[in-house]
Amino acid sequence: MSNSRKYSSQVVDGYERAPSRAMLYPVGFDKEDFNKPQVGVASTWSMVTPCNMHINQLAEQAEKGINSAGGKGVIFNTITISDGISMGSEGMKYSLVSREVIADSIETVVGCQGFDGVVAIGGCDKNMPGCLIGLARLNRPGIFVYGGTIQPGKNHTDIVSVFEAVGQYANHAIDDIELETIESTAIPGPGSCGGMYTANTMASAIEALGMSLPNSSAQDAISEDKTNDCVRAGEAVLNLLEKDIKPRDIMTLKAFENAITIIIALGGSTNAVLHMIAMANAAGVNELSIDDFTRIGKNVPVLADLKPSGKYMMSELVAIGGTLPLMKMLLDAGLLHGDCMTVTGKTMAENLKDVKPYADSQEIIKALDNPIKKDSHLRILKGNLAQGGAVAKITGKEGLSFKGKAKCFGREEEALDAILNDKIQAGDVIVIRYEGPAGGPGMREMLAPTSAVMGLGLGEKVALITDGRFSGGTHGFVVGHITPEAFKGGVLAVVEDGDEILIDAENNSLELLVDQVIIDERLEHWVQPKPNYTKGVLAKFAKLAKSASEGAVTD
Repeated sequence: MSNSRKYSSQVVDGYERAPSRAMLYPVGFDKEDFNKPQVGVASTWSMVTPCNMHINQLAEQAEKGINSAGGKGVIFNTITISDGISMGSEGMKYSLVSREVIADSIETVVGCQGFDGVVAIGGCDKNMPGCLIGLARLNRPGIFVYGGTIQPGKNHTDIVSVFEAVGQYANHAIDDIELETIESTAIPGPGSCGGMYTANTMASAIEALGMSLPNSSAQDAISEDKTNDCVRAGEAVLNLLEKDIKPRDIMTLKAFENAITIIIALGGSTNAVLHMIAMANAAGVNELSIDDFTRIGKNVPVLADLKPSGKYMMSELVAIGGTLPLMKMLLDAGLLHGDCMTVTGKTMAENLKDVKPYADSQEIIKALDNPIKKDSHLRILKGNLAQGGAVAKITGKEGLSFKGKAKCFGREEEALDAILNDKIQAGDVIVIRYEGPAGGPGMREMLAPTSAVMGLGLGEKVALITDGRFSGGTHGFVVGHITPEAFKGGVLAVVEDGDEILIDAENNSLELLVDQVIIDERLEHWVQPKPNYTKGVLAKFAKLAKSASEGAVTD
């Protein structure tokens, strides 16, 4: 197994490495462990969020699987933050930044310690792509394990129910007692947010990418299936070491196309566009671009009736068989590449060979000939407002185009205040700018204002556009990731109240209906605002991050 100890042997072999071995005895190594492949287990455990509060128990199961298969597992931690808690506050600016911190920290620990392989366990939006970026950079045999989905709250509620209840309360549709009941019962325990929001979207995409074991994305956080998934992941890394299968052997362009296909079929989050581009960049798949979402989306229908725009939760998809029957359906229809390698050491087609279809009685996943939408809900819009692209999530329930008059805000809090105080009317296009990767900095998600809009009953009557992002829980007529962002002098910076804006999801365009001469004149007089942060991690991110259309990567 010399090749499987390519890195650890440099750290612990030979008389001159006695000091290294001496440091490892007190952390649980026995003499014979120095001859085994060392596999790091990156745990994103934290008590700052229910998404990750159970991850350490899962990490211990992965360590058990590694040890039983002949390796030596070593658990280490990285950070996580909570979007749900920080949403709508200044703290949310750290959310996307955390993806980069997580990737950097995994790369740092594994590179320093000389681990031969990695199991990374994530349970929230940013730590999943963060884990994959770290694995791709290191390119050592590795596997991702999803922490699993949460159970529904009382009366089929979840975190988005609470955000929308804020709008309902402001509209006097519910009272103090009803609001408190929703907030105190919507989150019943461990696990990631329960709809097809960013966490479940990314988990499903990573499985389709080939970097998780089959059905890892469709298991409840607290379940025997998830415990077994972790043990098997630990064992699987030893197989990857033996066969010398590395992340970049798996994370190919065709594998990313498979992941995008699943994202669309499940009605997944707009954040997936940002994260898939970032993960591809780390894997050296530089040819993947936002335009591939348009290309693939022309042929892939939306099939899953899942929240936020649908009816069901991830736990209910788990109960009918998870994502594997959907993947088999898409493979049989020629919409997935079956020859892509996966972390099982087998191809996608081999993994799906014996998967049984969904029962005829289920209503969550529609048939290919009876889709919720015949093509993708993720629309890459371009035009004078988004020359570098923007991302919209249009299911069709909101209509396919919207023309209205701009109401402009320089930060999210200003927009939310206007929404909750009845300053937004039917026909308005809410413009939130200076929230991009550099301008925010950090590209905050906008679940608070979009949920307030829905709670007030304005979901089909107004639109919202921003150079920031949206939570996977967002629905309604919304456009994010506008590039160039306002802070960098994009046209978004010079939109004025009352300007007409056209969002066209059929022709994939986003236009400011103002003469180009006037736009040019406004841009000529525009002055870039001072940065919000000049020191610390947010300032670093603002300086290093590429545009949203390039994944907002710092590498």
